[in-house]
Amino acid sequence: MSNEAMNQADNGQAVLQCTDLSMEYVNGPEKVQVLNQLNFSAYRGERIAIVGSSGSGKTTLLHLLGGLDKPTSGDVTIDGKALAKLSDAELGLFRNRSLGFVYQLHHLLPEFTALENVLMPMLIRGEKRKAVMPRAMALLERVGLGHRVDHKPAELSGGERQRVAIARALVGEPACVLLDEPTGNLDPNTAESVNQLMLEIGKEHQTCFITVTHDMALAQRMDRVLKLDQGQLVEQPKEMAGA
Repeated sequence: MSNEAMNQADNGQAVLQCTDLSMEYVNGPEKVQVLNQLNFSAYRGERIAIVGSSGSGKTTLLHLLGGLDKPTSGDVTIDGKALAKLSDAELGLFRNRSLGFVYQLHHLLPEFTALENVLMPMLIRGEKRKAVMPRAMALLERVGLGHRVDHKPAELSGGERQRVAIARALVGEPACVLLDEPTGNLDPNTAESVNQLMLEIGKEHQTCFITVTHDMALAQRMDRVLKLDQGQLVEQPKEMAGA
């Protein structure tokens, strides 16, 4: 753990906690244990990379952290809220206000422009378009798309669509952003600008970023690298992150 994270831990500033988190699937007569009583904390302003082999359960873990799936047992707590205790309606509202998501596939709404896609979480929240427009525009500028705000997803490249998705995840200033291979479709220069944006946002707003990635260069820029192996997260020295 970084010195900053250790200090935050001492001050009790965990934004996300997993307690004895387990997930298993039934495959015919067999049960497949994906996560096994996993315990994990993340702190405000911290950037964490989760790495591991394909099929190790990284995306499953990310879905549990975001309340998109329910664990077999154990708890996920974010900003003091136990996700298992929230109704579906409460969980939807909580995700809108406290979590940002960037998926491997961008999941943009095809009938809306880049700007409208970024604005969407705030409009769903009930904010006035005029009030949140400057922040959405500023984020699109910061991800290099200020000149593409009126373009719909079909008119954007794969990398541009992913950058719109990143801006959308950040627009509500969430406590935690969960990212699944966020730089997978980006060229090295754009990937670096996205990483720098995460660093700046984290410092400015104490946003926590948890990133599932195979990009070892990206992982090694994070505060911590955790490897998911046999249902457990194991902290990795950064120079061994790709091992």
